[in-house]
Order: sequence, then C-alpha cells, then structure tokens
Amino acid sequence: MELKKLAESVCRKAVDCALPDVSVQRALADFHPGKGRVLVVAVGKAGWEMGNAAAQVLGDRMDQGIIVTKHGHSRGEVPGCEIFEASHPVLDESSLIATERVLEMTRNLSEDDTVLFLLSGGGSALFEKPLIPLEELADISRQLLACGADIVEINTIRKRLSGVKGGRFAKACAPALVYSVILSDIVGDNPGMIASGPACEDVSTCNEALELVRKYKLKLSERAMELLGQETPKNLTNVRTVVTGGVSLLCKFAAKECENLGYRPIILTDSMDCVAREAGWFMASVARYHAGKGERVALIAGGETIVHLTGKGLGGRNQELALAAAEKIAGYDNLAIASMGSDGTDGPTDAAGGCVDGKTKEILEKQGIRIYEVLQENDAYHALEKCDGLIITGGTGTNVNDVTVALVEG
Repeated sequence: MELKKLAESVCRKAVDCALPDVSVQRALADFHPGKGRVLVVAVGKAGWEMGNAAAQVLGDRMDQGIIVTKHGHSRGEVPGCEIFEASHPVLDESSLIATERVLEMTRNLSEDDTVLFLLSGGGSALFEKPLIPLEELADISRQLLACGADIVEINTIRKRLSGVKGGRFAKACAPALVYSVILSDIVGDNPGMIASGPACEDVSTCNEALELVRKYKLKLSERAMELLGQETPKNLTNVRTVVTGGVSLLCKFAAKECENLGYRPIILTDSMDCVAREAGWFMASVARYHAGKGERVALIAGGETIVHLTGKGLGGRNQELALAAAEKIAGYDNLAIASMGSDGTDGPTDAAGGCVDGKTKEILEKQGIRIYEVLQENDAYHALEKCDGLIITGGTGTNVNDVTVALVEG
C-alpha cells in the first residue's frame, strides 16, 4: 500500500475503535447496576448511537430510556427508549422539552435505582433547564463570546444559570447511582467541561463567577446575579464516571495499529491546539529527524488545531495541516503524514482530512499549484483533490477531536 494511504488507514482504524457503540460496550463491561430500576439517559450528538448500544447490551435489564440528540442524528427507533431531537448549537425550546422529560423520568428515585448517563459533545445545547428566561441566557452567552471569554470562564457562568449543569443533574437523581459514560470531544478529556458537566462536581466557585462579571462588565439581571451567588455541587457521592472515548484514547488506538504494522509508535501529544499549518510543520520536522535512522517509526498527535482565515478557499484544519506538512517533507521518499477529524467532517467540506507524502509538492507544482499560495487562500481542499490527498469517510457518528499520524520508513 502507498505510504500515505497506509497512514490514512491507521487514522481510520483508530476512529473505528473510538466509535460510540464500541466505546459504550467497552465501558459497560464493568457496569453492575443495583437491584432497582435501570434508567438510560443518552445526551449529545452521539446520543442515538450511545443509547442504542446501551439498549442492546442491557436488553431486558433496562426499564426505561430517553435519547436526546441533534436534529437529523436519530437513526430510528431504539427498544425501550423515547427519542427527542433538539437544536444544536443554538439552544431552543426543543431542548428544554427533552430535558424536562428526562427530569420527570429520573424524579423520586431510590438508592437501589441506577441512572446510566451517556454523554457526548453537543450536550450543552441539547440538555438544559435554564433558571432564567431563554432570551436572557442567550444574551449572556453573546456577551461572553463578544468580550473574548474562554470556555472555562463561559462554563463558570452558565453552570450557575442552569438546573442541570455543574453536577445538578446528578444531585437531582440522588440517592440513585449515576453511572456516567462520557465520549469526550474536548482536549484534555475533563469531565467537568463536557456539556458543562451535568454529572460532575464543579470546581469553580461563586467568587470566580462574580469576578468574571466585574472583569468583563457583564450586564446581568438581578435574578442572574442571585444565581451566580449560589454554589454548585462540590461533593457528589452518587456518581461514577468513565471516560470511554476521547482524543487520548484515539491516540492510543492509533499507536496500537501502528505497532501491529511493525512501527515503533511515539505519541507526541494528545492536546495539540496550535495553528493547523504550524502543527503540520512541526509534525514534518519531527518526521525528518527520524528519517534515515534505520528504524520504522510512527509519530502520533491528537487534539484540535485552528485555522486563521486569510483567504476565501475551501478546506479544513486537518487538510491545512497535511498540506503544510507536504512542503516540509518534499523529496523524502520514506515519509508520509495523514490527519483527519474523527467525525468525518473537516471544515465546510465533505472530506475528513488529508494525506501527503514526499511527492505531493512536486505533483502539485507540475500543475502550477504552489502550496504557500494555497495556504494563504485557505484552499487546501482543491489542492489535495488534485494529488489524491483527500480523506473522505462520510459521517462516522462520533466526535473525539482529530488524529495525525506520520509514518517514517527509516
């Protein structure tokens, strides 16, 4: 197999191992519910896949279930489960209706009951019970985004304005056990950051929230200010959390596949969050360092890079990463690099990412295409299309960030 296609194959197989159904089955190997009722709540863009997998594993042991996912993400009926589709990324009434139904199902539980809570990316918008009017919540979100608040700061505020975020859903289920299975879509796999942590103790404080109001000069109602002064749950004794999928596991799956192919895998990082083209240059430079040393090496990185828009072309962060790397490995016949998004979409394109090798730059230049100019125009898609460098998978049903693999033949 062509080396760049082999690198692509490693990325694809790593994503296959991180798919929601496989991840849920893996997490439920140690799931031992109490003698009472078993209720399943699956929330997020991968909610249908996770809920369906749980229903298959539990069978008759599941008493009732609710799946809340994004519009268009349901794939049909799931035995024993109600299915709600709601708006994402903008919260609307459909999310509130679905959340209220979940709260009704999980009300008045006993210590013998178990709530299997399956959470994936997108839960912040799909699972919500605002303690202030929806319009005001949206306005506060706009204020935070406009002033440049980061995601930790935004979560510090919105957890306190919600009846389910920041551990409040788990507290509402007490004394029942909440077995939380998380498919992480964030760098670092912090459970408290995923969907604002409905079943996770909140480490932020009221003082921090009020300081943010002063820092960014936020305009909040009297009711909102009152809520920011109410502390979120800090000691949840009824929760067990399993992060079953995330970028760290994605990297480990890629490393295992590379090992099976005879390469020595090196995981460089699972939290790559720099500019995409700079990440490509870095991967290329490390690959060049290992080239010619007589050893087959696989370099692996996971995370989520960013793209600075300087042009009006078509592409995505993984395509830019790969194309930037191509320029730096030009002329090497023993190097290849592939990078793809685990959800199967990279930017506003039908591609998941890109794969390149030492011949890519030459192939493009023969067609009058210069990589530097392409990157300035953010048009990586069309360049990769002309050198058989696009990775196209279609939607995968998961979202656990991106994986990049560089293969060095020694």
